[in-house]
Amino acid sequence: MPVKVGAEIRVLPEGEFAELAYEVMGHVFAIHKEFGRFFDESIYKRELARRMAGVQLEVPIEVRFEPFRAWYRLDVLVRGGAAFEFKAAEALVDRHRSLLLNYLLLSGLARGKLVNVRCEQVQHEFVNSVLDRTDRTQFSVDHTFWNIEDNGSLLEWVVALLRDLGTGLDVSLYEDAITQFLGGSEVVEKQVAVFTGDNCLGSQPFRHVRPGSALKVTAINDDLTAFEAHARRLLSHTRLESIEWINVGRHRVTFRTLQKAH
Repeated sequence: MPVKVGAEIRVLPEGEFAELAYEVMGHVFAIHKEFGRFFDESIYKRELARRMAGVQLEVPIEVRFEPFRAWYRLDVLVRGGAAFEFKAAEALVDRHRSLLLNYLLLSGLARGKLVNVRCEQVQHEFVNSVLDRTDRTQFSVDHTFWNIEDNGSLLEWVVALLRDLGTGLDVSLYEDAITQFLGGSEVVEKQVAVFTGDNCLGSQPFRHVRPGSALKVTAINDDLTAFEAHARRLLSHTRLESIEWINVGRHRVTFRTLQKAH
């Protein structure tokens, strides 16, 4: 198995999950009322585990593919079937939702809940996983505009990775896996100077497939036109010759080589 969860997992029916979430949130509200909103999220999680039976904290999730390894920690798992991600932030944002969804997909759980304890009133919202692993490993591949001569082995490896792990996961997981395949961060991550005319404005790091060719991984499920337009502007203000772009959509994976216009 490419994913190993450090706990016994059971998928709950929607009704049972709703009842369990209601019980958990009752404790969370009480803890927040007593402790206030200024502690780190770890304090609230530990107090929840003290008050409620069947709460596991920081459940490890290991992802494996060939030599690649990645480790995650699921904040709170209740009675093996309800995932909770705690935050102490000004507000819940899409990045928080994406993180919990990533944990749901990796663990095989269908439902989870985000909890933000930093606000005056506890923020909380459900996050649901609508695709199972079988759905996520059935996708088409478009490499019409990919430089297959220079990047054929990369394409084959990424497709094999996605057939094993599935689409829909956090983009950073795919980026880290590809980085290791290409030789590791010491080889892949390089500073790129940014220019306006002949004036250098500074530099910033980019992953590289090879010298002069940057790597970009996205997870766009609709029109790719806007991203491509911005990527071409990036090329025009750097010495990069191309961007090797991999878009991991849920049902379609696209490989494109964007060449600098001369």
